Parts: sequence; structure tokens; C-alpha cells
Amino acid sequence: MIEARGLTKRYGEIRAVDDVSFEIGAGEVVGFLGPNGAGKTTTMRMLTGYLPPTDGTALVAGHDIFEEPLAARRAIGYLPETPPVYPEMDVQGYLRFAARLRDVPRARLREAVDRALERCRLTEVRRRVIGALSKGYRQRVGLAQAIVHTPPVLILDEPTVGLDPTQIREIRELISNLASSTEGGERHTVILSTHILPEVEAICRRVILIHQGRKVVDAPLAELTAEGQSLEEIFARETARDVVEEAAA
Repeated sequence: MIEARGLTKRYGEIRAVDDVSFEIGAGEVVGFLGPNGAGKTTTMRMLTGYLPPTDGTALVAGHDIFEEPLAARRAIGYLPETPPVYPEMDVQGYLRFAARLRDVPRARLREAVDRALERCRLTEVRRRVIGALSKGYRQRVGLAQAIVHTPPVLILDEPTVGLDPTQIREIRELISNLASSTEGGERHTVILSTHILPEVEAICRRVILIHQGRKVVDAPLAELTAEGQSLEEIFARETARDVVEEAAA
């Protein structure tokens, strides 16, 4: 469903992302981890077409991000760290707007919006102005715009940042539901970037860890923790190892 091939992003002499490759199959839920500045957000922006790679390419649902950029984007639902909402719009009107941007046929607009509202538990606030909602509800609106066109791939960047414990639990449950079967019986492929490691343990089955722009871990979560180590211990070990090895070189 997603195939990254040597993705690289350079800013002058700095390599923000350095030759990152991976494949994610249909229905997989993958935690995309790394310290601040590791290149997670840059990688996700390249996958979504918001940022062109310096080298390499990626396929999303079989569509090359260079050769078929519109088809690749239609296959993705993207929630950046700051939800792309318009605070002066009401929830329903904004989701209609988002659906039209994603070429949802006019005949299916109402159905698509109603389904997104229901799945994200927004039906009761559909007429509310987004700017008057709590941060937790605004995050739900961000998720709703990501799924309104029923994409096969969801890319979520820090979806629970800044939320209180109750809101975090609600959003985690929502993401778990989104990663389950859709109306066609298929499953969304989900990439979840977060600094909250228990969130990964609760939702994801596989972990990709990058550090200093390079991929250092790509394995099933169960395999990584099979010997009793926590994900936090693995994260600390792998990122420290990369720094030590680079310093020694």
C-alpha cells in the first residue's frame, strides 16, 4: 500500500532524511517513531506530496508521487500536527468543503460527510463553529477531514499532542476504530507518528524508528519486545547507539 524508495531530503549540506526505504502493506498499523528532529514529519510530508524529495520516490496505493501525484494524494488521508481547520466555519460546512477538495462526487457528499461525522463522534456538534470547540473536538474534526473521502491510507502526525488524558484516550480509541474495517470490509493502512510510546503499544503492530534522518529499526512490535524489553528501552538503546557509532567514526 505504501512503498518508500530511498527517500532523501537535503537542505544545503544537511540531510533531514537520508535514503529511507520501507514497505507497508494493506491494513498495517505502523508506529513511526524518532526523537525531535529525526525527520519523521519531513518523511510524512514527502509521502503525502506536500514536500518534494531531493532524491528517491514513493508509491501510495500503487501511484507514484511524482508520476501520478493527484491519484497518490487522493489515496491518503493526512492529519498534520496542527489540524488544517478553519475556525470560522461550522463542522459540517468544513467537512463538505474538505470532501469537495478531495473530489467526492456531489451525489455522495452528504453521505460522506455524515459518515465522517458519525465515525469521529461529531454528529452532536455538526452545526457548531470550529473555533468554539475544545482542542479535543478540533482534533476530531481534523481526523474527520482526513477520512471524509474514505482513503485507503491514513497518515497521522502527533494526533494527541496537547490533549488531556481523557481526550487522549478518546482519540486513541477513535484511531483504533479507524484502523479497523471500513464499509467495504477492507482496513485502512495507518502510519502514526507520536512521542507517546504507550500510544504505539496500544494501537500499532509494527514500529519504524528513524534517527538523524536514517532508519534504524523496522520490525513487528511483538518481536521487538519478545525478550521483555519495553518500547521505551528499545527507543533509548537504538537512538543512543547511532550517536555513539557516529561519534566513534
